[in-house]
Amino acid sequence: MRRLGGWPIVGVAAAAVAVVLAADVAMLGAGEPGIRFALRATARMALVPFLAAFVASSAARTWPGPATRWMLANRRYLGVSFAVIHLVHGAAILTFAMLYAAEFRANEPLAIIVLGGLGYVFVLALLATSFDRTAAWLGPRRWARLHTTGIYYLWTIFFVTYAPQIGRGPVQAAATLLLVGAMGLRLATRRPAVALSAGPRVGAA
Repeated sequence: MRRLGGWPIVGVAAAAVAVVLAADVAMLGAGEPGIRFALRATARMALVPFLAAFVASSAARTWPGPATRWMLANRRYLGVSFAVIHLVHGAAILTFAMLYAAEFRANEPLAIIVLGGLGYVFVLALLATSFDRTAAWLGPRRWARLHTTGIYYLWTIFFVTYAPQIGRGPVQAAATLLLVGAMGLRLATRRPAVALSAGPRVGAA
């Protein structure tokens, strides 16, 4: 059977989010419980393609094989899938903030809002430059610098989100361990120079 690859990966990711949100509304409604579930679900779903894009080149060097070659070949589409899901997560945050403004302000310090907002600036910038034309316009060195900085910043946002909650349940603990492992793998296999001919891929080092 032919393995899924390319832009259909993004379509599958978008469809998966749509199914989860539709089930969420059907079971919990569009009120606060439904929005809170959407926040948790989209954050966790976004972490999967993010980590796959984050470690793609390192995993391919460390464990060469069909699975890691697929990850490396589809790193751009995994990154775009992450961006799509994370933008849906952002929409859920804005919905909660508008409908339950007092609770949102009470539980989200200004510093967290600012840092999270900067994360979305990076998501949009990485997404916008994940296409051949925009990557060529930006230039290889600036593209590499942007994507390296952005992907590490987003890793940090995920880490400071999950690590303080590591004792709250297996999902938070697993997410934290996966993030730490992914960073360890990248640092252990880091190359001294960026391959400028790699092409535009969200999550490239």
